[in-house]
Amino acid sequence: MVRFIVAFRLPKGTDLNTLNKFVRGLYGQDSKSWKGKYEFHRKGILEEMQFRKFIRGVIIIGDQELEKIISYLARYKAEYYVGKVTRAPESDTDTRFP
Repeated sequence: MVRFIVAFRLPKGTDLNTLNKFVRGLYGQDSKSWKGKYEFHRKGILEEMQFRKFIRGVIIIGDQELEKIISYLARYKAEYYVGKVTRAPESDTDTRFP
């Protein structure tokens, strides 16, 4: 499987409401209402796919999911960079991300 690294950020001056929607839609969020009486989870698009998050705004995903991520980023007019990841032959094998 080919892997891609995606680095992204929202444009400067993006309001906080839009930023929260973006993060919630990407990563998901646990929410409570009525002082904890009701608990629910909002699913993010990354929960449906294998990914690795390095730092804020940098993820590695497989080639099947790349189009979904790019279309999501374009919806919020995010600036992004996509690069292909190659593994050196002498590197350790990571079994958590096939």
